Amino acid sequence: MALQIGDAAPDFSLPDQNGTSVSLAALRGQRVVIYFYPKDDTPGCTKEACNFRDRWGAFEAQGIRVLGISKDGASSHSKFIGKYELPFTLLSDALPCPVATAYGSYGLKTFMGKESMGMMRHTFVIDPEGKIERLYTKVKAETMADQILTDLGLA
Repeated sequence: MALQIGDAAPDFSLPDQNGTSVSLAALRGQRVVIYFYPKDDTPGCTKEACNFRDRWGAFEAQGIRVLGISKDGASSHSKFIGKYELPFTLLSDALPCPVATAYGSYGLKTFMGKESMGMMRHTFVIDPEGKIERLYTKVKAETMADQILTDLGLA
């Protein structure tokens, strides 16, 4: 069964770009944006990350934590952050991607007529109590951050 607005967000602990463990439970009391993306430094993923970077001030001003999650490792995340000056945390959900699976964001997908298992571009806004406040399964990479801010009345 797919996650829905109002459901408790599945808890997790994943390593960030520095190898430090980040736990969703430890972020209770603040709003958190979790965005799942396929791969560091690819065209769509770069557009999405840069949109979050460019709107960072609005998220930071509201105390909203942004977490990007892919199956890439810490070294890849570190390079991606450095190359594009990303001010937020990237987490590694290594295969078999248990966190992305719990969020319905890893599975069979079709790209250019070929089916394969992979990370889906989904975004979740978690409220301070740990419940899903908003979810996006049809993501426009270049405007996802803008959409969230608009939907939360912060744009």
